[in-house]
Amino acid sequence: MKKVKLIAAIVVVIVIFFFALKNCSQDEVGDVSLGLFTTQDIKINILVDPIVTGVTCHVASIEADLSFSDPSDSSIACRQTGEITPAMISQIDKSASGNVVFKKSKSIFFKTMKIRRIFDADNQTLMYISYSTKETSGSFKHSLSTVPLWGSKAYQTTATK
Repeated sequence: MKKVKLIAAIVVVIVIFFFALKNCSQDEVGDVSLGLFTTQDIKINILVDPIVTGVTCHVASIEADLSFSDPSDSSIACRQTGEITPAMISQIDKSASGNVVFKKSKSIFFKTMKIRRIFDADNQTLMYISYSTKETSGSFKHSLSTVPLWGSKAYQTTATK
């Protein structure tokens, strides 16, 4: 009987430790509780584009502790927070589908939130789309933010219309 209690206590400690570590994120800049009687919070994370380092995005999404799957909804806002150079723009994927710059698991059932960068060459604008890879209520949840290159060094040298 003492062994069972000891094992149960160890399991409880491991579970508490897991959820404590899950909520400790270096890129988290905000945490809004959705109420006293819920285990869901709105987490606000920061993402600096790994190639276009003059762009910072803030992503808000709901995380549900004690759940196997977080909701698919998310919101994204990206702004120019530093220099954007022609060298940075020359390194990015310029295809119509762009490339994934960030991804985060939202479920043990293969649901992922991804952020993709797409370049709109005609309008000299970087687009960042946040989306879920699993359909929810008949829809793939997504959110879009844009960063125009107007006024940056990249706009002046790449604007050849």
